[in-house]
Amino acid sequence: MVHVTFIAHDGTDHTVDVPAGLSLMKGAVNNAIPGIDADCGGACACATCHVYVAEAWRSLTGEPGDDEREMLECAISPAEGSRLSCQIILTEALDGLLVHMPASQR
Repeated sequence: MVHVTFIAHDGTDHTVDVPAGLSLMKGAVNNAIPGIDADCGGACACATCHVYVAEAWRSLTGEPGDDEREMLECAISPAEGSRLSCQIILTEALDGLLVHMPASQR
């Protein structure tokens, strides 16, 4: 299990355990994390699973691919560390991952 903490725009934190091998988005949806709507179901075709990866974790989550970068241009308030959670596959190396959610996702 990978321990992940989602911080909502208002500072509320939601800490969950997600099986390794699932996407961060699927882990959020399976645990009813508010603000991760995942309208496209993980197809990298919307930005309703947008998160900001905490700086300490960015090297481990990697850089967005071309499709993800293009979709992030459609996201509200993209910033450094912006990722689509559907594109981050959880591994044991990401145990303790911390992500913040934009104010636009409630």
